[in-house]
Amino acid sequence: MKAFKSLLLTLLFAAGTLPVSAQYYEIANQVSNIIRPALSGSMTYRGFVELSGTAGVGTNRANIIGISTSQGFQYASWFFMGAGLGVDLAITNPEGGILDTQHTPDFMQHSSARTMAMIPVFSDFRFKIGGSNGGPACFIDIKAGATWLIGNDYLEFTNARMGGGAQFYLRPSAGVRVPISSKNTRQAVNIGVAYQLITSNNWHSYYDNSVTLNGFGAAISFEW
Repeated sequence: MKAFKSLLLTLLFAAGTLPVSAQYYEIANQVSNIIRPALSGSMTYRGFVELSGTAGVGTNRANIIGISTSQGFQYASWFFMGAGLGVDLAITNPEGGILDTQHTPDFMQHSSARTMAMIPVFSDFRFKIGGSNGGPACFIDIKAGATWLIGNDYLEFTNARMGGGAQFYLRPSAGVRVPISSKNTRQAVNIGVAYQLITSNNWHSYYDNSVTLNGFGAAISFEW
């Protein structure tokens, strides 16, 4: 009887691990499909130029207009990975906020501005959904990296100032990819909505050394 119970438990455990093993195999197979073109040199180069605009929300906010480029490779028909950089113009509209400079002496070493340029540097991951016949498709794009202010000034907000140094940068977007023509599906226009997040500890604020910028907007890009 003990031997029978042991055999039954072994069979049940093996049956329970089959779906998990199948999932691991499927994931491993997808990863190999992505890595294989990189090793064989058969990857397809791809580039993007994107124009975007986001409107800030919250107490400390900025409207940001930017242009960026991403360069990388198409590892699979549905997956692009690359790197990029851009130039953003951040425009703030403080509502009467004046910092307590007695408790933020470093602020005294810098002047403030309400319009400043920023340089984002990022990794770019893009996923294509549908469009297998060369027609329009959906996409999800994720840019993640860092951004820096240009110049020695601090960017002025209602009750905070953003200083120099690297700020964390995240910019996901989603939309529709439309090929230029049915004969040239490599070139396409991408139109979508975007969210932008910038945060770090390079701030002087009434309340905390960490301030977060949130913005929502739209983006249009050309792909080749």
